[in-house]
Formats: sequence, C-alpha cells, structure tokens
Amino acid sequence: MKVLKPKKLNKGDTIGLISPASSPKDLTRIEKATKYFESLGYRVKIGKNVGKTRAYLAGNDKERLKDLMDMFIDKIIKAVFCIRGGYGSNRLLDKIDYDIIKKNPKIFVGYSDITALQNAFLKKCGLITFAGPMPAVDFWDAINPYAEENFWKSLTWTKPLGKLPNYFEHSIEFLSKGEAIGRLIGGNLAVFVSLLATPFLPEIKNNILILEDIDEPPYKIDRMLNQLKLAGFFNKLSAIALGIFVDCVEKEGTATLSLEEVFNDYIAKLKIPILKNLSHGHITTNLTLPIGAKTKISSKTKTIEIIENVVEE
Repeated sequence: MKVLKPKKLNKGDTIGLISPASSPKDLTRIEKATKYFESLGYRVKIGKNVGKTRAYLAGNDKERLKDLMDMFIDKIIKAVFCIRGGYGSNRLLDKIDYDIIKKNPKIFVGYSDITALQNAFLKKCGLITFAGPMPAVDFWDAINPYAEENFWKSLTWTKPLGKLPNYFEHSIEFLSKGEAIGRLIGGNLAVFVSLLATPFLPEIKNNILILEDIDEPPYKIDRMLNQLKLAGFFNKLSAIALGIFVDCVEKEGTATLSLEEVFNDYIAKLKIPILKNLSHGHITTNLTLPIGAKTKISSKTKTIEIIENVVEE
C-alpha cells in the first residue's frame, strides 16, 4: 500500500473545523476549543455550515460534504479537525471527490463515527489520518495532559513516533502473544463493520486492526466480531489491538456473556498478537493513533510502536 503523508502542523498555520457527522448540542464548545487552539499560536477557520442541524445530523449531506471538500481545496488550511463524532460520516463516502483529497493531502483528525472517513481516505487516497481527540469533545474544557501531549506530537513530529506511551492506569496485556508489523486500520468497531462489502474498506491482509467502542452490550460486540470472522478478516490480519471498550455491559439482571468471554470466543486463540487495553477510544486519556501508518506490535516488550514518520516537513 502506497501511503500519502500530510505536512506537519506549524505554529501560525490555519486549522479548519468541520462537522461531518453530528453537531454538538452546546455550540459554545466550538468557541472554547477555538480559543484554545488560538492560544497555542494557531489560526482557526470554521466551516460555513457548522452549527446547522438536521435531527441527528450536522446539517444535510450536501452541507456537510461542502464543508469537508472546501477545507481540502482551501490552500490556507493545513489541518482539518472534526468537531465531534455521532453519526453521519458514512453518508458522505459515495459523494466525496477523492481526487481532490489525494491532490491536497492534509492532517485529518477525529475518531468514533469519523472512522468511516479515515478508512475511506486510506483506501481511496492512501492518506494517513489521525484517530484522536476532537474539539467539542476533548479540547473545550479541562484538557487531559496525556492526551494533549501525544496529540500535538503526532501532528508535528517528523521522525517516527516510536513506542507509544500507554496511559499509566491502562496496563497493556496480550490475549495472544507474538510480534507483527502492519499498517493500522480500523477504529470504532461498529463504524468499521459498516464498511464491509463496500468500496471504502482498506486493505486487510498483513495489517493491524485497531478496535474500540462505547455503549455496545456484549451481544452486539459478539455479532460484530462474528461478522468480521465470517468475512475472513481474522485469517488475514497480522495483529489486533484492542482499545478501551467503554460501558460495553448488559443491563443488570440480563443473561449475558462478559466482554472477556466474547473476546476469548473470537480472537484469543488466533495465532497472531492480540494486544489489549490500549489507551484509545471514548476516554479522556485518548491516545492519538495514525491510521495507515506502519506499526509494530510485540508481546515480548509489551509495546505498540509507530516505525515510520507520519507527517512531513
């Protein structure tokens, strides 16, 4: 897979803010995040349609698509930050002009529902993007120092990021041991599964699948992992990295398998490294991950390592 690497972010550069999925209920979060970015020496340009709503969407598809494409066309914009996730990114996939993105590779950041765009960009353009903190979720109030430090390093460091520092409260474990190298794909499990049998699913073979989710009870995680199994994923991957699964529990009193049992049923016996408890997902200590970057996982050293630069001068 040939990858495109965006140029690094420099102080004084302009960051574009867009809402390709849902809109924050509290729009003052956008103002507060903007002030934060400006306090660090960056300029901010907000998409023309930001703040609009159509039920659970941040405006209609044309409006959200226009903001996305305008940011990649605009030569002033050096990075595009998705304001929040929610739902709606996958509605744009068959409407995007991927040639424009390929000709104007830029830093693109988000997670959760933004997983759809990130994996589509990788498949259609080879663009490395960043699964990491978002303005109206993580950068509007009390900012977690761990997430903040790793976020800015990922967007500004032109050397290989090296071994990623897991948050101290999350102890890396391995359900299956070994060592593997591959490019990072995936992100949010539910969103990633929705890309199956579409032209927007990235290359699976010999790559590393990162998965995280929130508010999905074990039977739904079971169903999604089974879908990946039946699609032949687990025989092609070089490794799997499990992030944090937040509130993925069943209602009290309901008969259920535990999340551990579900993982054991589907992936623990695979003959590839299975890393668990990576500090990535719907958490304040969200580790920024470069989707599409060449990565190494080792159970011997209990590490995940980005072995190439992910932004360029």
